[in-house]
Amino acid sequence: MSARLVMLATAALLAACSSAPLPPDWQLQAKPALEGAVSAQLQGDSGVAQREFERARALLARTGQPGLVARGELMRCAAQVASLDFAPCAGFERLRADAPAAEQAYADHLAGRALAPGAIELLPPAQRAPASAIASKGTAPSLQSVEDPLSRLIAAALLFRAGQADPATIALAADTASAQGWRRPLLAWLEVQAQLAERAGANDEAQRLRRRIALVTEKR
Repeated sequence: MSARLVMLATAALLAACSSAPLPPDWQLQAKPALEGAVSAQLQGDSGVAQREFERARALLARTGQPGLVARGELMRCAAQVASLDFAPCAGFERLRADAPAAEQAYADHLAGRALAPGAIELLPPAQRAPASAIASKGTAPSLQSVEDPLSRLIAAALLFRAGQADPATIALAADTASAQGWRRPLLAWLEVQAQLAERAGANDEAQRLRRRIALVTEKR
């Protein structure tokens, strides 16, 4: 998976080594486990996601470094947030006391907390403008320029949680999930669009969106 969030979260521990000695086994195994877990989460395969996250966490825990395990937990929570699942990031919170400042700031961002300017600067670049808008309750930025699809969905989800996502942002999130074939976030964002259309009395649009939801969820 090429999502920038994954690369940022794991670069320090999972980067490929181009010269001898080879990376330790835990690095070589943790990378595909984390990537597979995030991919399964976004595709809506919760069983595979859980198994792969548990495998990756066990590999990271071998190092005895809480910061590395904390990053893995944040990856799990970020994938959930992209699908409008705002459950507490309990796995990270158990490690918060020993997690680096950047990981603490990102966890607070994922939790929807308003961040101070210094903490915002610790976030991945794609999340700084949305975090600033949330903190100031100002105009939400356009997310069209966010190249990484997962980062775009996370930013849209947090703006939505703060009540600052306009219809264009919601539509962009749905289109992003659709383009990637990410079933779980697509269903979440289509449901938001359908509910908005129903509240506005746009019955034809609401029915069209409900048909899309049925198409995504149909079993063969």
